[in-house]
Formats: sequence, C-alpha cells, structure tokens
Amino acid sequence: MVTKKINKLLIGTNNKGKLREIKNLLPKNIKIYSTENFNLKSPIENGKTFEENSLIKSKYFSKKTHLVCLADDSGLEIDCLDKKPGIYSARWGGKDGNFSKAIRKVYRELNKKDKNWKNKKIHARFICALSISYLDKKIACVVGKVEGHISHQARGTSGFGYDPIFIPLKNKKTFGEMKPSQKYNLDHRYKAFKKIKKFF
Repeated sequence: MVTKKINKLLIGTNNKGKLREIKNLLPKNIKIYSTENFNLKSPIENGKTFEENSLIKSKYFSKKTHLVCLADDSGLEIDCLDKKPGIYSARWGGKDGNFSKAIRKVYRELNKKDKNWKNKKIHARFICALSISYLDKKIACVVGKVEGHISHQARGTSGFGYDPIFIPLKNKKTFGEMKPSQKYNLDHRYKAFKKIKKFF
C-alpha cells in the first residue's frame, strides 16, 4: 500500500472548510472523494490527543469505503486557558458547530481568567494532526503547528473556524483577514501536509 503513490483518496471530514483546504493541498492528479459521496456521518472522537482523533476518523472512514483515507484533527490551544479548547475546539461551537458561538466562548473564558487580558499578548497555537489509513492500518500520522496570539476582536471573513481571532507570529492580520494563498503557506495544515506529501 505504501510503496506505490496514492492516486485515489477519501478526505475524511464533514467540515467543508477543511475539505476545501485539504483539496487545495493535494496534487491535481489524485481522484478525491468526500464523505458526502458516501453519505457518511463522523465517528465519535474519544481520543485524548489530536493524533488519536485523527486516526479514529481515517480508519473509520477507510473501513466504511475501502478507500485510503486522509483525515485531519485540529484545534486551537490557548496557553492561559490551560491549552483549551484544544481537542474540543469544534465542540465549543455546540452541536451545530457554530464558530461564532465558539469564538464568543473563547472571549468569555479569557474575561473570566483575566479582566485585563486585552492589554496582554495571549499566546496560542493551531495544531493539526493528519493521518492516512487504509482499513485498520495506519500508513502515517503527522503533526503541524503554527504559533501566534489571540486577536482582541474577530476580524476577517476568510477561512473558517477560529481563523478570525488567530494572528500568526510575525503578522498583524488574523487568518480570517488573509487571502487563502497567504494562509496556506503559514498554517498548521500546510506544515503537517509537507510531512506526508511523499505519499502522493
């Protein structure tokens, strides 16, 4: 399975933003399937780390479709909130994955922690674990990170998730204010993808 390049791939996510970003990273000659093609719901993610949850998804979707599956588990860690939301990043948006709600929760938690937080640099990072599985077999699992800090207000409408409140190091713009081409060269998903692109 690993010796020859992968030319057919299922992207194991029901998040349209992630699907779009992963598709844009993959070589154009790969035949790509999405979970929508098979009408698949996501499995229960009960891992303790991004890597474990990524593998739960890639193995689950691969077994359901008999295709090689690439899955992502990613999230935002905020240092002064004990690295929350972390693996629960999507769950902070509630059942419907509403990230406006999730962002409001981040600000609420920061206010609870420190009323004066807006006068400080709130260190944070995005983490992405990408895994490739075929049926029950893990082919690869890698992690990419991007360090930065939290913006005092949500800015920008590009990207998805927590992008409007994350400012990567050495930048003034949030991911939400960047063009996709700018963001792709900096972000956690791209850094993780560089480590597994040899399979494609």
